[in-house]
Amino acid sequence: MTSAVISGTGLFTPPDTITNDELVAAFNMYVERFNSENAEAIAAGKIAALPPSSSEFIEKASGIKRRHVMDRSGIVDPNRMRPRLRARSDDEPGIQCEMAVQAAREALAQAGRSAADVDAVIVACSNLERAYPAVAVEVQDALGIDGFAYDMNVACSSATFGIQAATNAIETGQANVVLVISPEICSGHLNFRDRDSHFIFGDACTAVVVERSDRVNPGVGFDIMGMKLKTRFSNNIRNNAGFLNRSEESTVENVQNPVVAGEKLFVQQGRKVFKEVSPMVAELILAHLDQLDLKPDNIKRMWLHQANLNMNQLIARRVLGRDATLEEAPVILDEYANTSSAGSIIAFHQHKDDFAPEELGVICSFGAGYSIGSVIIRKR
Repeated sequence: MTSAVISGTGLFTPPDTITNDELVAAFNMYVERFNSENAEAIAAGKIAALPPSSSEFIEKASGIKRRHVMDRSGIVDPNRMRPRLRARSDDEPGIQCEMAVQAAREALAQAGRSAADVDAVIVACSNLERAYPAVAVEVQDALGIDGFAYDMNVACSSATFGIQAATNAIETGQANVVLVISPEICSGHLNFRDRDSHFIFGDACTAVVVERSDRVNPGVGFDIMGMKLKTRFSNNIRNNAGFLNRSEESTVENVQNPVVAGEKLFVQQGRKVFKEVSPMVAELILAHLDQLDLKPDNIKRMWLHQANLNMNQLIARRVLGRDATLEEAPVILDEYANTSSAGSIIAFHQHKDDFAPEELGVICSFGAGYSIGSVIIRKR
């Protein structure tokens, strides 16, 4: 059977950044105004006062120090607290298409390929700017690619599930070269007025070139040794935004978690996610290694989903049986925050060039669903 290789990766990083201090300043201004305007109701015990946030709290809870976003002005405005993203006409490229094209061009250049070599485009991310036409087909058109394209969503595991789909297309002869692209504008579905989550997300776009091994020059890229996927339904991470929202008769507003009427945003039960997902991820990685007759010591690096530093440290410890070094489990969330499906690929993109031939690594993502995707690769 034809095998697949990851021959190139690309990354688009938005130019705007927001530090924890800047985010906290806007949030606390909002909290102060909310508590002042609702002082009587708070004093009467009708509603609870909103607690302030702090940079120390954010870094201790997550390991995040700053994030890149498509627009900072609207987020740090305490009267708005959501990004300002210009509406595009139907004749203009969508914002996710623009991000995807930039990341894809870097990935193709790294792989030594052009758009003419690509047979398929998979846009795999947690949120798409519209239902249809597919963003992937728009990206295909923008790059001048013949073939086929489609969108897919498995939340934070979308990129690894996309690599699985790309590999399947290659192994079955449907394609020779596939682009898997993850344009994540996570700031668009984040409630910046919620203390427990206002710091979590950033924006970015990654691209991965997956192609037939017999088309790739020796020493280029990483052989895909195997993939293992798992899903299990859970409500502990949820985003209820969808086309049926406008059909609802009424909306329920939570004063502690205020949003614009009718909006549905990211929510999670963070402690439950930590306790339930961490062991699931470690067990899946260990089972995947065992399936390929590998031991944890055979692995040079784990490029884990970049959601929470404490979570990643626990997963790595369970896999290795000891604390992992930053070389073994690199961290990029301090700079990028949680970029959903792009996170593990950013880590891979930035921390793969020191691999020698035959050295092994694991790309692993996990998130809402629950979903987990593990991709074991070997340097060619």
